[in-house]
Amino acid sequence: MAVDYLVIVVYLAGMLAMGWWGMRRAKSKSEFLVAGRRLGPAMYSGTMAAIVLGGASTIGGVGLGYQYGLSGAWMVFTIGLGLLALSVFFSARIARLKVYTVSEMLDLRYGGRAGVISGLVMWAYTLMLAVTSTIAYATIFDVLFDMNRTLAIVLGGSIVVAYSTLGGMWSITLTDMVQFVVKTIGVLLLLLPIAVVKAGGFAEMKAQLPTEYFDPLGIGGETIFTYVLIYTFGMLIGQDIWQRVFTARSDRTARWGGTVAGTYCLAYAVAGAVIGTAAKVLYPNLASADDAFATIVKDELPVGVRGLVLAAALAAVMSTSSGALIACATVANNDIWSRLRGIVRPEGEQHDEVKGNRAFILLMGLAVIATAIALNDVVQALTVAYNLLVGGLLVPILGGLLWKRGTAQGALASVAVGGLAVIGLMATYGILANEPVYYGLLASLAAYVVVSLTTRPTDAAVLAAWRERLAGRAPAHDNASETVSEQVPAAQ
Repeated sequence: MAVDYLVIVVYLAGMLAMGWWGMRRAKSKSEFLVAGRRLGPAMYSGTMAAIVLGGASTIGGVGLGYQYGLSGAWMVFTIGLGLLALSVFFSARIARLKVYTVSEMLDLRYGGRAGVISGLVMWAYTLMLAVTSTIAYATIFDVLFDMNRTLAIVLGGSIVVAYSTLGGMWSITLTDMVQFVVKTIGVLLLLLPIAVVKAGGFAEMKAQLPTEYFDPLGIGGETIFTYVLIYTFGMLIGQDIWQRVFTARSDRTARWGGTVAGTYCLAYAVAGAVIGTAAKVLYPNLASADDAFATIVKDELPVGVRGLVLAAALAAVMSTSSGALIACATVANNDIWSRLRGIVRPEGEQHDEVKGNRAFILLMGLAVIATAIALNDVVQALTVAYNLLVGGLLVPILGGLLWKRGTAQGALASVAVGGLAVIGLMATYGILANEPVYYGLLASLAAYVVVSLTTRPTDAAVLAAWRERLAGRAPAHDNASETVSEQVPAAQ
């Protein structure tokens, strides 16, 4: 394993080096949080694909393929569908807003009354997303080095926290681009064909496995519908995803770059399911489906290639973890802490916002590592996060983008009713049940429509300013210390 270890060590050292390089570029709030809003199509597509395809999509996607066959692709497939929908229908408008968080968008649309409540919901979601990604280090480092769970979480988490704290979004963008290349080579170009060949080809796989393993809907219609609600709609409103949209240098980049990334996700979904199906032929009696990825990599791949594919798994986890971490810190600082303290700085006042945001990334990173060490059931934690996100924020966000009659009171009622309904229903039906997100979403929608229609319409001046911002005609209020050269136009 010496060669494999060398590959992993070089990869991890490269991540830290890019964090240091990114620190030299992140001189303003815009540079630190959204990479100066100037990523081109190639880098935007790669980094967007990297953040949405994490450990759950790689290790979990292969595990679902092991358990259900080709229909195990549906979880990652719905993630790709969500990214495609976001890119085609909403990304251009989102990019033109020139904000930093989802809550800032809600404030612009509804008149500045939804920030703290929506920020708390989004913070809980991004925190748990970062925690579950960090826990995945334990699995990978156990395969690599037979390492203690706590030590593995501290090691992997510390590397992500280090490069994220140093350079913010610039460091994360650079590392994500490398991670995208490593995942593409490791999973799509190496592991996929090798797994199929080792299993004897598709003909042998069909002969060895039950026919339902090759049924596209074998995982079940209700499961697919739940994936759509949680993951497809979750892609439309997550702070971690929106913050990447904010990095695009133009409307066209956001739309077409995101479309390419979404299409890539669909291919990745199928690849994971096929690898898992091949693993079922090779290892029909694994104790856990989630062991399929590590087992086939460890036993079937040649030296060097094995290290690269394990680096690909590590890349998948790191990209999601770092994206969720900077999203969590941005929300905590901009939407919660600053608002609760009532910080309003005079126009033109010089203030080192990079230092403040860097401190919040470090603080949230330490919280994520500590929570990951203490937490056991990651599936339940992630389910709670996504249920709250979709049940509490989907309706007011999409309603604000699509329905001009929606009001601030309706948005607040929607967040409160949807969030409380999800919590109550999870207590009643169980955390992993489907009913909480179904009924919570319906309750949120009902509250939004009824309260909006029974309250005074949003002030005309607020709506006019909102339309100007959506059209890209209103100036963005980035850090006053930024130079004109950093204010890249939204449409080019």
